Order: sequence, then C-alpha cells, then structure tokens
Amino acid sequence: MAPGLRFTHNQPMDSTVVSLSVLSLAWIAYGALHSLLASLGFKRVVGARFPGLMPAFRLTYNLLAGLLLLPILWLLWRHPGPWLWRWQGPLAWLMNVLGLLAVGILMAGPGAYDLREFLGFRQLRERRETSEDQEPFRISALHRYVRHPWYCLSLVVLWTRDMNLAMLVSALWITAYVIVGSRLEERKLAVRFGAAYRTYAARVPGLVPRPWKVLSREEARMLGGAG
Repeated sequence: MAPGLRFTHNQPMDSTVVSLSVLSLAWIAYGALHSLLASLGFKRVVGARFPGLMPAFRLTYNLLAGLLLLPILWLLWRHPGPWLWRWQGPLAWLMNVLGLLAVGILMAGPGAYDLREFLGFRQLRERRETSEDQEPFRISALHRYVRHPWYCLSLVVLWTRDMNLAMLVSALWITAYVIVGSRLEERKLAVRFGAAYRTYAARVPGLVPRPWKVLSREEARMLGGAG
C-alpha cells in the first residue's frame, strides 16, 4: 500500500450494482443530451424554426445543464457505495493543495473567457438570433499552456478527492465526457477559425500541460490576440 493512501474497499458491493448502473446511465444520458443541445446542427435547426428562442438559448442551455445535474447528485448522495481510497498524511495535504490551487485559478481566471457570452446574458440582452457563437478567437494567459484550461483544472479538482465507488464511477464518466466533448468542441473551432486554430492546436496540448509546449506571449498575440 502506498504511504498516505488508505484503501477501504472490503465492504460488500452487491447491493450497489443496480444503483451504479443507474448512475452510469444517468451520466451517459446527461452527456448525450448536453452534446446534442450544444451542437451547431441542433442550434441551426432551432434558429431556423424558432428564431425568437435564440436570444435565450444559451442561458436556457446553462440553466438546464445545472438542473439536470441535481438527480445525479442525489444518486451520489443516496447510493455512495463503499470508500475505495482516502488520502492520508502528506498525500492528503498534497491533494488538498492541488485541489485548492485549481479552484483558485478557476475563480481567478474568468478573464480567459467572456463570461456574459459564455453564460448567455449578452445574447439575451442583444436579442441575438444567430445560432453561431460570436466570441472571437482569443488566446488568454491560461490558453498559452493548455487549450481547455477549465476542463483541465476541473479534472484536477475531481481526481484529488477521496473516492467512494459512486464518485469513482462518476469521475470516470466525467473524464471520458471531457475528452470526447473537448474534441467535438475543437471540430467546431477549427471550422470557425480555420488555419489560426489548427496552428494553435498543433502547438498547445489539449488537457494536460507540457512545459515544452507553451506559447510565448508574442506567439499568442500573433495567433489570436491577448496572451
């Protein structure tokens, strides 16, 4: 056993099989619906048939994404399953520091995005009926190190926690969705921004920063501004 890591997986698990199956199906359904609603094709269909709904589309999408998480959180609380591991001693300190650091960067780094655009308030205020996003290609300080900083930091928070069985199943599904979802998102970005985004994607890693693949400020300005 690794020092500082305590495994506690000797509890009977038969009673959790059904609940974990339901939890997995819930995550699959959530990810599929989330991706469908975020797809440009779906937004174009809604925009063509119901243009008056488009100004509130992004805000409604975000509210729906939050509400649909509530049943999954209830399953996590109601059927947690046995603890698989709990960080102990120095490892607990390290994991908590990493998790708090990631949360701190998440809270301090919204400048990497236009939050009013991201949340949907700008579209609603401007009564914007277009289905395409309007935010320009911009490489912030965080984006010089990784193409999806919020996904990266969220995964750090997720995987530095103690894990019971339900949390581990959820962490695996969330990680899989982040990987798949980020690639689907990048297809749209490559179509929208063309060669500039493809050059950026070739230079900067997607989810895991690498010290030898970092854009300089000058390179960020040349490709997408800011930095």
